[in-house]
Amino acid sequence: MPTAPATLDVRLQRGAAASLIALIILCVLWETVLSPLRPGGSWLVIKALPLFLPLRGVLRGNLYTMQWAAMMILIYFTEGVVRATSDPGGFSPWAWAEVALTTIFFWCAVLYVRPAKQAARRRKAAASTR
Repeated sequence: MPTAPATLDVRLQRGAAASLIALIILCVLWETVLSPLRPGGSWLVIKALPLFLPLRGVLRGNLYTMQWAAMMILIYFTEGVVRATSDPGGFSPWAWAEVALTTIFFWCAVLYVRPAKQAARRRKAAASTR
């Protein structure tokens, strides 16, 4: 699909982009400096690499990219919930930050795409009544 139509909310697209960038930064810092599994960092830092795949499309407001990135981000949401509830002490601020950022991204992406999907359904319904 081409870039998003002008009727879409740019604030939602910016919110999705900002939360995705913040999540990339958090993942890298978490596994290298903030709370790595092993002293000096761990290979889990590569978990940030898949987040770079949708970055260009999200920054451009591409509807298709927003759709599949919203599904991909659920993996990071799950990781955040698991680590937040299973890390020693039962509280990990970095895991809860990951949960918050993924939630923000998910809802911004879904709400950004929604008007375009509704318009497509209306066009399809109008075309089928002809």
